[in-house]
Amino acid sequence: MTITAAADGSALGNPGPAGWAWYVNDDCWRAGGWPHGTNNQGELMAVLDLFRATAHIPGEELLILCDSQYVINAVTKWMPGWKRKGWRKADGKPVLNVDLLKEIDQELKGRKYTFEWVRGHAGHDLNEAADDRARAAATAYQQGVAVRQGPGFGAAAGPLADAGAKQPQPAARTAAVPSGRQEFSDGQSVFSGFSEPDLFSELDEEPAASGVPAEASAEAVVESLERELLRPETRADLGRTGVLLHPDFTEIGSSGRIWTRDTMLMALEDNPGGPVDLELLGADRLGEKTVLLTYRSHTREGSALRSSLWVLDGAQWRLRFHQGTPES
Repeated sequence: MTITAAADGSALGNPGPAGWAWYVNDDCWRAGGWPHGTNNQGELMAVLDLFRATAHIPGEELLILCDSQYVINAVTKWMPGWKRKGWRKADGKPVLNVDLLKEIDQELKGRKYTFEWVRGHAGHDLNEAADDRARAAATAYQQGVAVRQGPGFGAAAGPLADAGAKQPQPAARTAAVPSGRQEFSDGQSVFSGFSEPDLFSELDEEPAASGVPAEASAEAVVESLERELLRPETRADLGRTGVLLHPDFTEIGSSGRIWTRDTMLMALEDNPGGPVDLELLGADRLGEKTVLLTYRSHTREGSALRSSLWVLDGAQWRLRFHQGTPES
């Protein structure tokens, strides 16, 4: 039998009061948290606790539904390389959340498991249930009240097969993998998800721009968002930055390096940079859902000519592409 469970994390402020939860059904779930933590720590802890809660039935396969591609990639792709490098990244810096990752690594031994990415806040029943419980745990720590921890796994161990039959099941896999997706196996684990990491897909949508009138033009909204994204306090807030960057964000930096949303957010976590002044050159509406900004940026290191392509993703304008060229 395959046990299908969603795992999710939440952090109010990111970092801030944090919660985590895994959910199989209303009779089989668990939640917890800390006074201070991050979304990623919550996501990792939910996965770790799920493995611990099912350690007494190692022969049963786990199908873990997760809306964090950071967690999926960390567990199924990056961890072997980190271990070989002494839990250090390619740049030599220590891996973040290493204690949780090491504990997950121990729990994986001898287990059969599959990770499947699901889009967060998109109406997936199990994901929504886990998210609600993780957020409730974070809110409890914020308010200083007791956390609803849930019945755990043992309470539902008997009727689990019948309860599991009522759960929404993921679409059947076929030999053909849709464009933009990949499937691979490391002998015990299988991952089905988008090939491009999406580090902060679990973040909530936020209003388009604070301080901008509701009737403002798309060009004005996008210019305000670009200016917001250039502020150090915004870049230091990975929750807000994760909302502003499109899941498929790409940047060709002034150094010539190509950045993805994942690598950009990981870099900003280490160094959000200093203040940047924006000298607007143009704001052009290329289509109903596309705006191109061109501007000159000024920092202590010098100036650069820049272009940013913003697209309307639902109700939120997001930065899809950026390029910078230093001025001589």
